[in-house]
Amino acid sequence: MNQIVLASGNKGKLKEFSELMAGFGVEILAQSEFNVVEVPETGTTFVENAIIKARHAAEVTGHAAIADDSGLEVDFLQGAPGIYSARYAGEGAKDEQNYTKLLTALEGQTERNARFQCVLVYMRHAKDPTPIICQASWEGTIGFAPQGDNGHGYDPIFIPAEHECAAAELSSDEKNKLSHRGKALVLLIDAMKQQGIFK
Repeated sequence: MNQIVLASGNKGKLKEFSELMAGFGVEILAQSEFNVVEVPETGTTFVENAIIKARHAAEVTGHAAIADDSGLEVDFLQGAPGIYSARYAGEGAKDEQNYTKLLTALEGQTERNARFQCVLVYMRHAKDPTPIICQASWEGTIGFAPQGDNGHGYDPIFIPAEHECAAAELSSDEKNKLSHRGKALVLLIDAMKQQGIFK
């Protein structure tokens, strides 16, 4: 069975990737299983950060690697928190601290349009000159209070355009079909099929 390292220690992401790639005879392993330490995300865009993470994981493990860099863009905040979504309330911030800070920043605001962005990078090896790069977004608005407990990150305050409930109130299946990561993963799987990586 082919092994691909996911350049993340996030259990939620690992579960999502494993579910969506289950049918391709591929085992998705967290980089933590290889004692890969997180690399500083010094890029200024989701694409740059995803490449940095995938290259680092491939270099340390010797396996092909997938990295995801994703985040939430809020129009009223000129795209913030953006690439800083995971550490919006400071380094090591918990999900609740991040989304509470965001709700505070939007207090009294009716302009609440937002979207999740996801960039996925697949690198065959650390020196791969042409990594596969796929990007997708998920449009919605920011709610006024957290709802639901199925999800992670900003899911409890993100109301998808297709629904009137928070992303954290959707089933995993429904979320995988609609989400930025789910859509980017479909694009990635298609690209991997086209290049003969997946049969």
